[in-house]
Amino acid sequence: MWSFPDRGNWATHSGEYRGNWSPYVPRNLILKYSQQGDWILDQFVGSGTTLVEAKLLNRNAIGVDINQRAISISEKNLNFQVDSHSKIFLKNGSASDLSFMKDEKIDFICTHPPYANIIRYSEGIEKDISLLDVNDFLEEMKNVARESYRVLKKTKKCAVMIGDIRRHGNVVPLGFKMMQCFIESGFSLKEIIIKEQHNCRSTNKWKSISKSFLLLAHEYIFVFEKK
Repeated sequence: MWSFPDRGNWATHSGEYRGNWSPYVPRNLILKYSQQGDWILDQFVGSGTTLVEAKLLNRNAIGVDINQRAISISEKNLNFQVDSHSKIFLKNGSASDLSFMKDEKIDFICTHPPYANIIRYSEGIEKDISLLDVNDFLEEMKNVARESYRVLKKTKKCAVMIGDIRRHGNVVPLGFKMMQCFIESGFSLKEIIIKEQHNCRSTNKWKSISKSFLLLAHEYIFVFEKK
């Protein structure tokens, strides 16, 4: 179980981009599952948290996002000087189509997709999975999992963080449903890390209406391996 009450604000990190993960998460994953000079992929790059950590830790990285605004924010956040030799590339594109990338190019995948349409990151960008309800989201995540498997080197790891959601007061186990998409694509499940949730902007809102159910106060980090 991982818990980071202080979300982390070193380098260019901040919590301004809604839904971005604490930099402690990619930092710990990158240190555990990669080496200096490795190639890291984050195909839901958001505000660039993973890529900032890759640059700080002397890893090469590729960030992909369907939303050009996210790419622009990431470029801004990556604009700092550090004593490393990292190569960092950003591409505006879909996580379900990485055809610009060769097979088995990547040493480690470290990513944090939307939780279906809990937070909508655009007003109608085609292929933006943050606009999809649960069933359509999971269908698209099957394509994401297949592409992840294709571009990852054999024996290497793929770490994905996701949380569960509620619909009409009932829990939808989105995390485990998404986990199954990756297993069905060929990955083995190596670890399930439970991450305690802190500093969530919607916590006070849910506290005010959660008379009959418990707050969802955790997320999952699934670590898969390509055999």
